[in-house]
Amino acid sequence: MKKVFALLTVAGMLSFGTLNSVYAQEAGEVATEEAMEGDSATAANEAAAAAEAEKLAAEEKAAAEAAAQEEVAPMPEDKSFTQVIKQKFIEGGPGFMGIVLVCLILGLAIVIERIIYLNMATTNTSKLLNNIESALNTGGVDAAKEVCRDTKGPVASIFYQGLDRSHEGIDMVEKSVVSYGGVQMGLLEKGISWISLFIALAPMLGFMGTVIGMIGAFDAIAEAGDISPAVVATGIKVALLTTVFGLIVAIILQIFYNYIVSKVDAIVNDMENASISLIDMLVKNELTKK
Repeated sequence: MKKVFALLTVAGMLSFGTLNSVYAQEAGEVATEEAMEGDSATAANEAAAAAEAEKLAAEEKAAAEAAAQEEVAPMPEDKSFTQVIKQKFIEGGPGFMGIVLVCLILGLAIVIERIIYLNMATTNTSKLLNNIESALNTGGVDAAKEVCRDTKGPVASIFYQGLDRSHEGIDMVEKSVVSYGGVQMGLLEKGISWISLFIALAPMLGFMGTVIGMIGAFDAIAEAGDISPAVVATGIKVALLTTVFGLIVAIILQIFYNYIVSKVDAIVNDMENASISLIDMLVKNELTKK
């Protein structure tokens, strides 16, 4: 019995030791696996952080390069109005565009000459009539003629011609005033017909350039065998530019033409009214002498 109990005790102790060793081995394996898993998670986190850092660095580098390119690349300059006109004029072709430009230059030259002449021809007729009346009352016709000789403008010239014929009677004065008034009116209207010619010629030249440009566009279509926009763009562009510049020239000259015509009409009306006043003044002077 004692031997059996001793054997059982020894066997229990061996079994307990074996279980402890097994539990210890299993615990060690679990710890090892946990350690390996922890190392793997840490490595994955470090790799992700490194990738994110590389991505940020690449973005910063790209942004820096873009900023450098923006600083180096020149900003496009806005073209002035004269540069745009010059470019479009060249694109329209030297042929018809040059003729249209000549029309504008000649028309403006005549316009400037007429405006200067008409401004110099404008006279203060009320002041002139008062001076002539005072001269007639104090010094007679000779003094009045001297006043007209010292005054510029067509009105003074007409008055001088009328006073120069005053000794032949009032009828001759009236005829002289009417005749010389027609001469002065012709001088006032000198060159205006050329302005109207350029007004009519400029758009007609533009339309002719339009027709020629369209013919060129259809020729390009026939040669290419295609009706794509790239084929006909040049011809149509030339056509439109010549038309635009022709119309611009006509509009500019038309404005000045209307101003000149209104100025001539104002001077002519002033001449007619002043001539009537001069005749009345001479009649009154003759009656006073009688």
